Amino acid sequence: MQNPNEDTEWNDILRKKGILPPKEVPKEDEEEEELALQQQSVVKTYESMTLDELEENEDEFGEEDEAAIEMYRQKRLAEWKAAQIKNAFGELGEISGQDYVKEVNKAGEGIWVVLHLYKQGIPLCTLINQHLNTLARKFPQTKFLKSISTTCIPNYPDRNLPTIFVYFEGEMKAQFIGPLVFGGMNLKVEELEWRVLEVFCMCSCFQGRLYDDFTVCRF
Repeated sequence: MQNPNEDTEWNDILRKKGILPPKEVPKEDEEEEELALQQQSVVKTYESMTLDELEENEDEFGEEDEAAIEMYRQKRLAEWKAAQIKNAFGELGEISGQDYVKEVNKAGEGIWVVLHLYKQGIPLCTLINQHLNTLARKFPQTKFLKSISTTCIPNYPDRNLPTIFVYFEGEMKAQFIGPLVFGGMNLKVEELEWRVLEVFCMCSCFQGRLYDDFTVCRF
């Protein structure tokens, strides 16, 4: 008589038809399958935990889980740091010349800085500050700053105002100088946004060339 548990094509057909019962799974295989399911369950538990939850439940996991726990802890920590950087700013800050190196040149790795040199009493400067405040809220991962021109750069000529400098990782990537480049008081926030984002995109697409030089927009 043919063994019903034997791995044959005929037995497989009979099992599908319901003539033969399902193949008996050896006890060793059952134990291995159960262990694999338990491990998968533990992994899913890691994935769903926050940093605090991993710390709180650390004692509940065995020694064999330590490597996996550490891996997911590092993953959660990296995600948390990325979120902190992404939402680090969110408002138009004010700096003086003394803050320039720290806030602009040493802004940090991966940080874009948009700096507006302005003077009170110049309507277009006031308009651009309003637009930059809007953009700062829209792009909290970018540092938007303003500074009174002569406190930032001594004897900076009023005819060059407004001026916007764009930096990435402490290096200047573009500068927009003078009222004509902005189109006067008809400047819309969307237009200013496009000018800034265009610099970001160009530097991202042509890193090698544009990181060694910068775009000059001056009339």
